[in-house]
Amino acid sequence: MMTELLATGTDYAQLAARFRPVFARIAAGAQERELQHILPVEPIRWLKEAGFGTLRIPQEKGGFGASLPQLFQLLTELAEADSNLPQALRAHVAFVEDRLNTPDTPARDRWFQRFREGDIVGSGWTEIGEVRLGEVKTKVSPVGEHWQLTGDKFYSTGTLFADWIDVFAQRSDTGNAVIALVSTHQSAVERIDDWDGFGQRLTGSGTTRFHQAQVDASHVYDFADRFRYQTAFYQQVLLATLAGISRAIVRDVTAAVQQRQRVYSHGNAGQARNDVQILQVIGQITSWSYATEATVNQSTQELQHAYEAHLSHDAAYVQQVNIAAELAAAKAQVIASDLVPRAATELFNALGASDTRLSKTLDRHWRNARTVASHNPVIYKARNVGDWQVNGKEPTFIWQIGRGEA
Repeated sequence: MMTELLATGTDYAQLAARFRPVFARIAAGAQERELQHILPVEPIRWLKEAGFGTLRIPQEKGGFGASLPQLFQLLTELAEADSNLPQALRAHVAFVEDRLNTPDTPARDRWFQRFREGDIVGSGWTEIGEVRLGEVKTKVSPVGEHWQLTGDKFYSTGTLFADWIDVFAQRSDTGNAVIALVSTHQSAVERIDDWDGFGQRLTGSGTTRFHQAQVDASHVYDFADRFRYQTAFYQQVLLATLAGISRAIVRDVTAAVQQRQRVYSHGNAGQARNDVQILQVIGQITSWSYATEATVNQSTQELQHAYEAHLSHDAAYVQQVNIAAELAAAKAQVIASDLVPRAATELFNALGASDTRLSKTLDRHWRNARTVASHNPVIYKARNVGDWQVNGKEPTFIWQIGRGEA
């Protein structure tokens, strides 16, 4: 009988050593890309060539076999280099995770082969405008031996760089919610760079339109079959991004203080690097970053338990570990959404007015952190944690957004 393969981890030092030169190269161009609005097409290509898209695929299947804690630790390091990139790859790592939770079949192997060849997946889930709560206007319809997909999506993160798009749609024949994997290599898929958020500007999160796009029949999956811990997983990518932003804040403010020559007459030292109050600011920011990363790292352990439990036949245990993973991600979100934007503001108390110049791009840390923290409202996550703590009510695993009742 075939033993199901699990991605339970590898040597992190060796794994990180493979990608850190790529991260350094990415970091070197991050400011210019931000200032000139240069989409990270080249950095994505470097990551693909290094095999970043195969991190979670078991070694026996040609990947690295990284555990979830190792995946998110690497995403944190990548976010320190450029916070746009982990979010741009969010749909890809999630779809890989979904395939890891399916049986070991030739169909799954074909996806793994595509990823080994460098294919990556983008996102197409959210619809905006006059969409009622719970309504899905994007439809997929059987037409002959294939399916056709029609509709518009926004917040389609990563699609500008992707070979496939993970689309949430409704079957026109049954009304069931499905996931359709759509190839971007067809004229019926229109990708538009119109994301106008004040942060995370280069994630490719704009509009995607499907004009009767062709979908292979084998690439339409029931949404009900998605991996159980997906909500916590998606949130964990954002948490790793916030942790990486916090590390970039510490990096940049430390370098700025070390290099600063101008001081105030009513300061505490002849050099900024020796001013005790400035050092206190640096210490506070560094501690907030440490607390954020420690919290985020801890929540990844619960996700790994949920992943390993997907093979269990004990339904009560599976539910238990999935609740734990969701609550851990929610608690980490409450912490990170508070501390990282605070750190991105506090850094200016260690510097001067000249450091607010656009050329220094230090404002991007707050803009990016605030944008990431605005995903999946933290107020409802805190409520879920409290409701579980007091009443034992299970957290919300799946939700939708749309126009409410008048």
